[in-house]
Amino acid sequence: MWLVKIGGSLFPKYALKLLESLVGKDVMVICGGGELSDKIREYDSKLKFSKTTAHDAAILCMDIIGMLLADLVDKAEAVDNLRDARKLLKNKRIPIILPSKILHYLDPLEHSWSVTSDSISLFFSHLLNSKLLIATNVDGIYTKDPSLYKDAKFIKEINAKKLLSFGETSVDKSFAKLLLKYKTTCYVANGKYPDRIVSILEGKGKKCTIIRGD
Repeated sequence: MWLVKIGGSLFPKYALKLLESLVGKDVMVICGGGELSDKIREYDSKLKFSKTTAHDAAILCMDIIGMLLADLVDKAEAVDNLRDARKLLKNKRIPIILPSKILHYLDPLEHSWSVTSDSISLFFSHLLNSKLLIATNVDGIYTKDPSLYKDAKFIKEINAKKLLSFGETSVDKSFAKLLLKYKTTCYVANGKYPDRIVSILEGKGKKCTIIRGD
């Protein structure tokens, strides 16, 4: 089973197409907070909320995007617990996990902007004992930001220890540390191309970055 994190940068157009392509697959979904959480971060830089308030508000943005996407796809349903998520999957529906309730109860992660929906998705894949695929708006991990540097080189595979030296890339700063802690592997790919995502789920995809924490 896979957990696919649909990056907030893909919402709404690309996120909707990607979600529709996942119908019938052995997949659960969790969503990034997108522009909503970016706005919380912007307000936080000016108004200086407490770390817990900013953290919780950003997580609620993930809930909101998940609810909105679930409303648009017949075979998808938003859920706030893993028991219902597993039931939906057995009935050939796509569970979209709304993380705020579980995270509020377990409180497993640091309250900071170093922890975003990437690390949260990794935590949930650990809970579910599933594979993780992060669908974002770029092809994977680059040596530099490809939107700023023409000489940025695409990385097909990288160890999480090496990724630690990169700072924030297309995954957040805490992600590599968690990957090493859980001793697992993650795939990062471009969600604008649903066929690429489906190919990876089927074990055929090549256009992605594999991050190894084992």
